[in-house]
Amino acid sequence: MRIAYFDCFSGISGDMALGALIAAGADVDALRTSLKQLHLPGWKLDMRSVERNVIGATDVQVIVDSEPAAAEHHRHLPEIVSLIERSDLPAAVKRNAISVFHKLAQAEATVHRKQPDEIHFHEVGAVDAIVDIVGTCLALDLLGIERIECSPLPMGHGFVSCAHGEIPLPAPAVVELCQGVPVYGVDIEGELVTPTGAALVANLAAHFGPPPPMQITNSGYGAGKRSFGERPNLLRVMIGEAVSTEMAASTEVVVMECNLDDFSPELYDLLLERLLHGGALDVSFAPIQMKKNRPATLVQVISDPSTVEKLADILFTETSTFGIRYQTMRRLCLERNIAKMNTEYGEIRVKTASWRGKPVTIAPEYEDVKASALRNQVPGKTVYDAALQAYKRLNSPE
Repeated sequence: MRIAYFDCFSGISGDMALGALIAAGADVDALRTSLKQLHLPGWKLDMRSVERNVIGATDVQVIVDSEPAAAEHHRHLPEIVSLIERSDLPAAVKRNAISVFHKLAQAEATVHRKQPDEIHFHEVGAVDAIVDIVGTCLALDLLGIERIECSPLPMGHGFVSCAHGEIPLPAPAVVELCQGVPVYGVDIEGELVTPTGAALVANLAAHFGPPPPMQITNSGYGAGKRSFGERPNLLRVMIGEAVSTEMAASTEVVVMECNLDDFSPELYDLLLERLLHGGALDVSFAPIQMKKNRPATLVQVISDPSTVEKLADILFTETSTFGIRYQTMRRLCLERNIAKMNTEYGEIRVKTASWRGKPVTIAPEYEDVKASALRNQVPGKTVYDAALQAYKRLNSPE
């Protein structure tokens, strides 16, 4: 599993997130080309290399033409959603970006005691915020990120000027967005976490805490615009493959279940995707028979204890269930590693699982096999076997 860990030691904003992902390897040309599919006129993406406390970073800025900017500054949420939905962006990018905007809009609406569709979203509607949010979701997709984790968020103090006047820091919308997110105070006067930055990680991150066990392959730094003295105003993103730190480790998980007898089968695919994106370790559906002899489906979700509440929110909002059963269980996990094998059909990742130091399962990564088979127009099993043989040749004793 490919992980992106956001290390927010000096906070996070939309442009810092985008800059860090670009610095970590997101293809800039592909990013610019794809962002044009928004059909949003009057802007360009500017980036430059900078140094913060002798650390090299990428500073991203959305340059907006003055006249279009004035006309588009007060976009409402439905307009933004429509703009994204009408684009030719990948479905996952559109879904994530719209979800972030909904979360941000709901936070602003709660602060102003209005409905999301009733208020002017100065920050939400600005062209640069649209590019930052959609661009960040797009960069994650370009990097092949499957899971996002984040550090606790630092909170500065003081006041900041906005369209409504002076407001305290952290901004009220940030406080609203960070419900359920671990935060801590630092002795810095200034805005460390912006509403856009908070909305991104609050919506996309599956877990908050220290870096997960991972083999780092890329990293990058996104630069903020302000100076905080000795503390570098940077956001660090570390990207890598998930690894297990213990052989056959015993871990604690929560098993969540609910029965559905009045839920449309068409929606199970979306439910599965939402649960996995929300941090579920595994999701399964099984046919059952309920009272009144109704055919039904048992939904079972295996979760880390830290994501139970988030997954419960998804089950309650996405399904028709009236209740969820859950229990804590222990599980044994094999040590997992990923090796990259060069084959005649391209590079294929091969997963291995070991028991007491010895590999017991070897399997090429399905997504790599599928992509290679389509690209080379050969059967999937041909690519699969080639990856297995490459692994065995490399690891067989002389």
